[in-house]
Amino acid sequence: MSLLGKAAVAMWWSVHPEQRTEFGDWHSHEHFPERMSIPGFRRGSRWTSTTDAEGFFVLYELEHYDVLTSKGYLDRLNAPTPWSTKMMPHHLGMIRSQCRIVASFGGGVATSLATIRLSPEAGREAALQARLSDMLGALAQKPGLTGAHLLLTDTPRTSAPTTEQQIRGKDSTADWIVLLSGYDADVVEDVIAGQFSASSLQAAGARENFITGRYRLAFTMTPQDVAAV
Repeated sequence: MSLLGKAAVAMWWSVHPEQRTEFGDWHSHEHFPERMSIPGFRRGSRWTSTTDAEGFFVLYELEHYDVLTSKGYLDRLNAPTPWSTKMMPHHLGMIRSQCRIVASFGGGVATSLATIRLSPEAGREAALQARLSDMLGALAQKPGLTGAHLLLTDTPRTSAPTTEQQIRGKDSTADWIVLLSGYDADVVEDVIAGQFSASSLQAAGARENFITGRYRLAFTMTPQDVAAV
């Protein structure tokens, strides 16, 4: 998939089995349409972990970075609906990163996704970013893959805990994020084991404490979908 816009919100969390049915209903029929009605939101996607029965990944793609501090977005974050207020405490272990998209290659929306959360070694930031951008550009056209992207967390300086965050409790953040999407899960896995193995990432300048997640697409929505309802 090609990311739409210049910024994103990337989130990981867990939901216990007893809340998953209501979570899917709320997130698909209320929360996503609400978010997609905010000016500057271009696409939302929810992904279910293939290795963790309780895990999710959600990505909001934004037209530009200033959407993160826009009145439209902050008004929503500080005035959750009753249903959102009920569901927010069930977002367990929330990792929420407000990001700039610094490299994005590919097109379309595929069924398989890998997320790699990593950090650069001190002094090797520029070299790692250049190396990752080169790798991702080549991978996007590989048979079985459809997209390859690099996001860097850049929390707005004016950011303060919103009402939604206060309901959930303290959120964690990622640092650098690599996204690999494809229509063939085996190819995505091969790339993780090869170009994005521990030895390869560390040789490129990444710290050793990176985290890889595997997901399948559950739902996606754009503002056009909301307008069509």
